[in-house]
Amino acid sequence: MMTLAHPKRDLLMLLVALGLTQGNPVEPFQRQLVTCTCESPHCKETTCQGLWCTVVLFLDQEGHRQQFQGCGSQNEELCWGRATEFANHFCCSRSFCNQNVSLSLETTQAPPEQPKADSQLPLILGPVLALLVLVGLGALGLWHVRRRQEKQRGLYSDLGDSSLVLKSSEQRDNMFGEFLDSSCTTGSGSGLPFLVQRTVARQVTLVECVGFIASDMTSRNSSTQLWLITHYHEHGSLYDFLQRQTLEPQLALKLAVSAACGLAHLHMEIFGTQGKPAIAHRDLKSRNVLVKSNLQCCIADLGLAVMHSQGSDYLDIGNNPRVGTKRYMAPEVLDEQIRTDCFESYKWTDIWAFGLVLWEITRRTIVNGIVEDYRPPFYDMVPNDPSFEDMKKVVCIDQQTPTIPNRLAVDPVLSGLAQMMRECWYPNPSARLTALRIKKTLQKLIQGSEKPKAIH
Repeated sequence: MMTLAHPKRDLLMLLVALGLTQGNPVEPFQRQLVTCTCESPHCKETTCQGLWCTVVLFLDQEGHRQQFQGCGSQNEELCWGRATEFANHFCCSRSFCNQNVSLSLETTQAPPEQPKADSQLPLILGPVLALLVLVGLGALGLWHVRRRQEKQRGLYSDLGDSSLVLKSSEQRDNMFGEFLDSSCTTGSGSGLPFLVQRTVARQVTLVECVGFIASDMTSRNSSTQLWLITHYHEHGSLYDFLQRQTLEPQLALKLAVSAACGLAHLHMEIFGTQGKPAIAHRDLKSRNVLVKSNLQCCIADLGLAVMHSQGSDYLDIGNNPRVGTKRYMAPEVLDEQIRTDCFESYKWTDIWAFGLVLWEITRRTIVNGIVEDYRPPFYDMVPNDPSFEDMKKVVCIDQQTPTIPNRLAVDPVLSGLAQMMRECWYPNPSARLTALRIKKTLQKLIQGSEKPKAIH
């Protein structure tokens, strides 16, 4: 699993779930929208609409209380959480019901002084009663610990891994104060129950951060941290995997088709109660593609993703269309000609980047005993850390694309991959392949490579 590239943006993902933004109408429900007061650094207007209204109170990096109002449209389970000494969250379902709400944080109060007594009886009974209370509390605590362990064993059983280890880096502490200066989001998670997610920080030991399964808020070294927890994939990212592993053509196809299936699933809108909006990733690269233990790929880090639903026809892309990793940016992003009001535009930029990921895979594929070292796209045309202008000159002005290895032409399957890359890199975005077409073509290439050859 790769290290998180954007720790500050992980904070926004959870605060979006807490309802600090203006709502997220990408998944229409049958519930009626309400109008709410919107007061936060991310409110564009004084009101917003969502499925319910929210108020969030928390301590910032300097220990100051910050209270924001906004709308919520998902993760209603967060409304059930109790107040802590760092944060409190309030939800209500009537218009403007969050307008005049004042929250408080849980505080640890010193025990009141015991009243003085003239008789000796309270002095004798007091310690006895206190001992009985401590014994009762200890028994209750032990019962809670055993219940928690049983739940945790059930959680591990669901994950299929009883030795889940979470890691985090001391130098990547997440604080609310850092978040308030950022307008980006990051992170992708999968759906364990929120009641488990909100208590997971008490059940794990932090060693090193490897990436997202649950989320929680915790306090370490007098700072508030938000945790995002994912499945652990021992092979790490595709970027890491390709640097240490050469590929046979069959494995190269397996990696490519599984990544294509993931991208096609993101791009497709699914209707129904268990449906999903269409999603464009906007930061697709080999570092954001993970290799699972069965050597299939999955796409991670949806922090810059944009979602679209035909029902609402609404896009939430923020104020900066120039997002993503510069090396993987499509020409229309680099020359700032992308149609920011068109969802298809963002899917086309994903296809450009997917072609570059295919190129990385084919460089490490053995053909007739020949294979090349791993290199990132455009390694021979731009510096190691290219600027926006470096990439714009190469891709837009010089109209360069990565050189496709000649050895691919001698293999009928890999030559199909070479042609696919070219069709992902068309300068005209609408002429590029769709994710679904890429998926179907790769599946045909796999089926063709698995057929037994005729004996003459």
